[in-house]
Amino acid sequence: MRYIKSEKYDQEALKDYIMGPNPMKLLEELLSENPLPPGSTVLDLGCGRGVTSLFLAKECGVRVFAADLWISPSENKKFFDSMGLSSEQIIPIKAEAHELPFADGFFDFVVSVDSYHYFGLDPEYLGKHLLPLIKKGGRLLFAVPGMKKDIHDDIPPELLLSWRPEDLDTLHDAACWRRILSAAEGAEIISLREMESFEECWNDWLACDNEYAVGDRRAMNAGAGKYMNFISAVIGRK
Repeated sequence: MRYIKSEKYDQEALKDYIMGPNPMKLLEELLSENPLPPGSTVLDLGCGRGVTSLFLAKECGVRVFAADLWISPSENKKFFDSMGLSSEQIIPIKAEAHELPFADGFFDFVVSVDSYHYFGLDPEYLGKHLLPLIKKGGRLLFAVPGMKKDIHDDIPPELLLSWRPEDLDTLHDAACWRRILSAAEGAEIISLREMESFEECWNDWLACDNEYAVGDRRAMNAGAGKYMNFISAVIGRK
């Protein structure tokens, strides 16, 4: 696909802020079929250094709560300020995914790009910790790295060039995610599919000088990508 909105931004400059396969382009694909109404209140859960939050605020015209556990709110605020975003548009916070400091029904939407797999594999997580925060009729939209087919019992050696078996425990196929998400009472799976953006977003990441990107090159250059994908899901609250 073409990333018309992402291409408005200096992708070279954003390399210093991405923490994995290009999150801005993943988000653009995720939102291409699921646009957010301007003025909505949105939680960007696991926002990292704020690239997805920037996109949400500027391209969707929504009010964003940019939540991350590892990147400090002060650091993200400096980035948002440098991009011309006000505190009316975006609020950086530190939050752990199981202890989100918000009232029930506070958000119209929750977005999570390249982070939901770290905490959402527990079948109880969605219904217990996240779905209550979304208004009835609201939606959760996420994109996660996955596998075309679960292969944890026989991991190909290419994958082990960069990652330990425990590093791969969070990567699963679409069928596994469907089972997990279906377990949440009050949740409706609106769509769940393999994304188009895998190759382009990974190429952007591998071109970074980040030590983790350099480490990932070993596996990807050996062909590990043929086992992997990105999976998007859109979940409604009934």
